[in-house]
Amino acid sequence: MQTAAYFKDLFGLEGQTAVVIGGTGELCGCMAQGLARAGAEVVLVGRIREKAERNLAEIEEFGGKGYFMPADVTSRESLQELVHHVVERSGKVDILINGAGINSPTPFLDIQEEEFQRIMDTNVTAVFRACQVFGKYFIDEGIPASIINLGSMSALVPLSRVFTYSASKAAVHNLSKNLAREWAEYSIRVNTLVPGFFPAEQNRKVLDESRVLDILRQTPMSRFGSPDDLIGATLLLASNKAGAFITGTEMVVDGGFNAMKI
Repeated sequence: MQTAAYFKDLFGLEGQTAVVIGGTGELCGCMAQGLARAGAEVVLVGRIREKAERNLAEIEEFGGKGYFMPADVTSRESLQELVHHVVERSGKVDILINGAGINSPTPFLDIQEEEFQRIMDTNVTAVFRACQVFGKYFIDEGIPASIINLGSMSALVPLSRVFTYSASKAAVHNLSKNLAREWAEYSIRVNTLVPGFFPAEQNRKVLDESRVLDILRQTPMSRFGSPDDLIGATLLLASNKAGAFITGTEMVVDGGFNAMKI
């Protein structure tokens, strides 16, 4: 088998549909482009169509397939409608990425319960809802699916200034491992993709000059991540061939940050 055919056989996603919740954002939008380049039809899910248009234009430019679907991750009914409309339009769903998330730099003693609940609902409860809604669909239809939940470095090591975000992402890591165990018998793989430090909308507010220097000193590769750095890991976890025996893992993409010790 020639090299190109071999890699297409191993990582190709032709005929599959990937629902990317948070696909209107920077990181998940880039992951969606990678999935589309591998042959999947991608559904960018968010609230604002305009935020998806740039990614969809790039996907169209290289001949990929994708479209936008609005959804509110804090509403079970909205997620159920999402599954219905995607199946109606694309025929099925094979891959789910849960990447919606919000953050806040509020000091711990100043965090109000409303803020805490809002972050937890978007970052944890929304993943719980989506996994329930899509998981039931996968099980009922007998689909060997891949679920990729976006975790965080702050769920692995204690980081300052992101207290509620850290707690929420730690819960996502734990939820993913539990689901990997529960759903292995249905050939549903559940993994956590853990980005290191990738400047994006939700964390720029906490990246002042001193924090940037601290991060780079702690990162052996001495740079921040680029959204493209997540594509390879995404394709591995999404592929039922290349990633066939990978479930319940925390795949860290961080330039060595988590391996660095004094």
